[in-house]
Amino acid sequence: MSNDQSWNRREALGKGLGVLGASSLAKGQSFAGEVPVWKTELRELAPHVFAYIQAGGPGTVNYGVSNAGLIVGENQMLAIDSLGAPLHAKAFLAAVRRAAPNQPFDRIVITHHHGEHIWGLPFFPPAEIISHIYCREAMLATPIPNPVWEPREGWAEGGEERRIVPPALTFSDRVTCYYGNVPVEFIFAGPAHTWGDVMVYLPRQKILFAGDIAFHYVAPFAHNGSVSKWIERINQILTMDVNVIVPGHGPIGGKQELAETGHYLQTFLREARKRFDAGLRPGQAAAEITLGRFDTWIGAKDRLVMNTVRLYHEFKGTLVPEADTEGMRAASEEFNAILARRG
Repeated sequence: MSNDQSWNRREALGKGLGVLGASSLAKGQSFAGEVPVWKTELRELAPHVFAYIQAGGPGTVNYGVSNAGLIVGENQMLAIDSLGAPLHAKAFLAAVRRAAPNQPFDRIVITHHHGEHIWGLPFFPPAEIISHIYCREAMLATPIPNPVWEPREGWAEGGEERRIVPPALTFSDRVTCYYGNVPVEFIFAGPAHTWGDVMVYLPRQKILFAGDIAFHYVAPFAHNGSVSKWIERINQILTMDVNVIVPGHGPIGGKQELAETGHYLQTFLREARKRFDAGLRPGQAAAEITLGRFDTWIGAKDRLVMNTVRLYHEFKGTLVPEADTEGMRAASEEFNAILARRG
């Protein structure tokens, strides 16, 4: 593994918010089609490069599920995220064993600290876990709801161990490792969805595992993020030599789907700013905000309060990496009361 400091983050982030406005969406490629249904599968994107997508879409129960990835080398394998529940992780591992029955894992890279990406780690075979330094710190600070999993259909049989397995290796900017002669780049992408986001880029195959920088047909949640910086990061990706983007949530896509994630965030930012400037409280604002075509995205209503609270902190200049749980609780109470009065 080698460190590579050649990537200029300041230059990449300095492109501002204008790229989306003049991006492919301005060339007639915007789409407002129906939200699709996608199935759970381990799909080979290129020789020895796989995406593991968990099912979702209208009529499916897909809250809290995420995607993962797999890169197979000559005598080792890399997993990208561990998923978020015992049965999710075990299903992923079973699919991996069918595709590469004799290869051992040597590394697992974690794209960020949220539960749906890390709770599967105890069920993986021993391997070196790598993340951004902030991700490790946030994982260690994550409370454990219960030392064992409660039974839940499709998630846990019950009684499985629930614990944090922290990364043993961290980095701050960019690392390149090789699987055979294939370079695999771990790129720090925060602050965006979180302060510790990591993307995995295969430049030869033009494939990007974007983690939760990309939400395809699933409403992004920003309770640990910086929406403005997130939009900047999306702009930077839209200039990269990438054909396939594996999102943290939703089906496999490309730059068109990622641009839609950016437009969701831009729309939310614009609508929240109107209410902030008008003096509304976050709960009042969330009860008023509509997002046009994005209102049909998975979880769109559930994200209204948390994203509004986060944006209000951004507007006030009080943003910190941690979520404002008390602010979200108070705003949720007001939001629910307003909806109840409306009937």
